[in-house]
Amino acid sequence: MILPEWHLPNLGSKVLALCQQRIACDWLAHFKQPLLLLETFVDPARFSGTVYRAANWICLGQTQGSRRIQGGYSVRGGAPKLVFVRTLQSDAQLQLSRPVIQAHYAQESPKIMLAIEHMSALPSYFKDIADPRRAQGRRHPLPVVLAIAAGATLCGMDGYKAMAGWAKDLGAKARERFGCRIENKRRIVPSETIIRNLLIRVDPNALDRALKRWNADYGEVDQSLAIDGKTMCNAIDEQGRQTHIMSVVGHDSAQCYTQKKSAP
Repeated sequence: MILPEWHLPNLGSKVLALCQQRIACDWLAHFKQPLLLLETFVDPARFSGTVYRAANWICLGQTQGSRRIQGGYSVRGGAPKLVFVRTLQSDAQLQLSRPVIQAHYAQESPKIMLAIEHMSALPSYFKDIADPRRAQGRRHPLPVVLAIAAGATLCGMDGYKAMAGWAKDLGAKARERFGCRIENKRRIVPSETIIRNLLIRVDPNALDRALKRWNADYGEVDQSLAIDGKTMCNAIDEQGRQTHIMSVVGHDSAQCYTQKKSAP
């Protein structure tokens, strides 16, 4: 909000332009994907969106007034909002109207919703893996931690922090299906530290075999496979060389069938 006593000519448009330039660069650097447009909402009962109109934002109309709630939107209508958009690419409308979005605009990680049977079955695939942790201080069983990490990855989470955040958002029923331990009459999930410490110490071959068994039972059937190589960030082997991983990925399911460490 720009107060009258601090008014400067074109200040609102200048601030929007700076934010627009910065977010486009930051988004590309962090997510490795270009942005097509920006979107914002304005409450017409309090504002008219003058600063957005002056900065060449386009008003698309009003929303229905529904509020975001867990699992979707509320049925009861609230206060409608004005929707403003600002295109960042000259062909943004064309790209967004395509029946199939181009690859460099699509998400890299497959995002799926885990079914009840997946949540209940995942821990059983990791029960035979040896636990590398000391017996003292084990708050969460190994199958539970690995099942949550696998479930988070299947739902598109990338990195330990994202996995922990996904686990924290699990409801009571989902935590029960994963077999989370009960503490003070409430099922708790492993933290980011617990997930990270276990994943970096667990036997990768045993983990790979367990994931292959799950994929054979629940994964989609792929007509063709692709082989891809990646350089692992901050992963150094015993000789001080950066670790490289070769992966076999299904074209239809976008699932990884197997991985193997390769020479640089």
